[in-house]
Amino acid sequence: MQHKLVDEKRWIGQRRFLHALNYCTLLPGPEAQQLAIYTGWLLNGTRGGLIAGGLFVLPGALALLVLSAVYVRFGSTGVVSALFAGVAPAVIAIVLQAVQRIGKRALDHAALVAIAVGAFAALTLFSVPFPVVVLAAGLIGWALGRAFPGFASRASHGDTDDGPPPLISDDALHHELPSKRRSFGILLVGVLLWFAPVAVFATFVSSTDVFVDQGLFFSGAAVVTFGGAYAVLAYVAQQAVYVYGWLAPGEMIRGLALAETTPGPLIMVVQFVAFVGAYRSPGSFDPWVAAVLASLLVTWVTFVPCFLFVLLGAPYVERLRHNRSITAALTGVTAAVVGVIANLAVFFALHTLFDDNREVGAGPLNVDLPVLSSWDPVAFAITGVALAVMFGRGWSPLRTLGLCAALGLGAFAVGLG
Repeated sequence: MQHKLVDEKRWIGQRRFLHALNYCTLLPGPEAQQLAIYTGWLLNGTRGGLIAGGLFVLPGALALLVLSAVYVRFGSTGVVSALFAGVAPAVIAIVLQAVQRIGKRALDHAALVAIAVGAFAALTLFSVPFPVVVLAAGLIGWALGRAFPGFASRASHGDTDDGPPPLISDDALHHELPSKRRSFGILLVGVLLWFAPVAVFATFVSSTDVFVDQGLFFSGAAVVTFGGAYAVLAYVAQQAVYVYGWLAPGEMIRGLALAETTPGPLIMVVQFVAFVGAYRSPGSFDPWVAAVLASLLVTWVTFVPCFLFVLLGAPYVERLRHNRSITAALTGVTAAVVGVIANLAVFFALHTLFDDNREVGAGPLNVDLPVLSSWDPVAFAITGVALAVMFGRGWSPLRTLGLCAALGLGAFAVGLG
């Protein structure tokens, strides 16, 4: 998005992009989707935000709906299981690459590195709730901005090159002014659209709780998870696997691998979670009907809040672009996101490279550790290949997934997995 919006299309300036990115990072939910809405709003107002956000989601939603059905129908066969055994290690490399890329952009100050490390430790070792970690990072960033005025300006670089001026310059104010009437109207319509489908299922469906449980859970996730798709997935994986039992740990990794192959935001993996969970608990519905309805419901409650948050807050945030305290707080949140994504990499590694894990707790310490004797040599080998080609050869995630899928098939063919 940075390359397309700022460098190639010249739609917005660099500082405008970073400000929008920091704001969307602070918001709960998937930041890429929110950044698309924000950019559409900057260019063409509310209509532009709706169009950009909707088209950002639609291709991936359709593609993953089909892939989820293929997984449910054929996922237990030997060949398909071998494919997923190959792509799961690739996901570890993909997430680690995300840590590197975001860290390279966000951690250019020693204090920001400390925030990222602290966020990782809080989540991995002490099971601190996500909202607490993000709030603490924002407060630390704000305090650093107050103590060291230059800290806030570190995120506000000049334009990337001497090309033609962007369509929306860094200094221009958006024409849509904030107002109480506008804010109330967006809030009312947004909340009604958000919860109407959940209310319909709660009223008319009594044979299974899966629709209401998924609708309420993912509605809640939309307001308590911060820092982009990978950060959201860390929370979703823990709840969907260990609290609700919609998926097994390995299935969450397979869903992420499927989502990596589709266009659009990675957070579409929640559709896979809903599809599989509802298929297994359909109540009086046909399992396929229940799965499709649940996937559509979860997609709705996941992305409608993105439109609400961005369209509601954008006019106000636009007028805070030169507020150093706000910029410093947002910078602290962005640093914490690096630690959040690293925590997700640990989760996937534990459940991919080892067959068994155990929980260790002592006082505030609460950490999952692998049972070393349960290590999977094939998974370790494929993970090593994925890391080598992504970090050593610069391969794309999709190309890496293809190679690792072939390695998984090869291991199955010779009787290794």
